[in-house]
Amino acid sequence: MNMKKAVTIILTIALALGVYGVAHAADTDTATQSVHFEVAAINEISVSDDPQTLIISEATPGSDPTPVTDSSTTYAITTNGTNKKITAAIGPAMPTGLTLKVELEAPTGATPQPDVVLDTSASDVVTGISQVAASNLTITYTLEATAEAEVGSGSTTVTFTLTDA
Repeated sequence: MNMKKAVTIILTIALALGVYGVAHAADTDTATQSVHFEVAAINEISVSDDPQTLIISEATPGSDPTPVTDSSTTYAITTNGTNKKITAAIGPAMPTGLTLKVELEAPTGATPQPDVVLDTSASDVVTGISQVAASNLTITYTLEATAEAEVGSGSTTVTFTLTDA
């Protein structure tokens, strides 16, 4: 083989390898990944500390005792769902002659139910809740008594539930 032919073959091979290298290098200057994601259903509610003791201690002669109210507690809510509501129930039930009511400040776009009488069955206290994050929303409790309410003290637990409407 003559020298000219050998140089031509070597240059052809080098050129082919160079073009392959440039093409291959172009393939490796970027990389891709598929990022999968999911947003789970979020339905969270929390309350602040317990309210102070509701004490009925006054009455106008000839009338039932004067109701007492407390608005010192708050709640927070976060949901990415739609058409939600908050319900409330108590346990144990209130003694004879006593009624406990609650009213929650509604987050934007929702509807509060005024002065809901609490018992052991869940009652709607806020409806029409959709995709909201809100905090420091006021909880107002009202304790009412009739003359039949016995002297004494006690407690009940109020359970708030964020659920589908």
